[in-house]
Amino acid sequence: MSDPSQDETVLDVRTLEPQQRHAIVQRLIDRLGRGRSLQLIADHNPRPLRGYFEMVHGDEAQWSYLEEGPQVWRVRLARLVAYTSMAR
Repeated sequence: MSDPSQDETVLDVRTLEPQQRHAIVQRLIDRLGRGRSLQLIADHNPRPLRGYFEMVHGDEAQWSYLEEGPQVWRVRLARLVAYTSMAR
């Protein structure tokens, strides 16, 4: 059985310079592979990133709140594995 945490990157954005946060998170979203996830820890709701995440990964994007403030917000951004039908 595989450990799900091996497929997840955890980033505490509170440790980053505020002017660098969005660029770093967007780069991680762009590079997120199928079947992988990114857990963000922030001091505010990172909701503005949801639109970007869904735009980049479409139907493969799954956004889940793990903790919803008021002091700490934790969100899991998962890129699902796409299954396609071979039937014609």
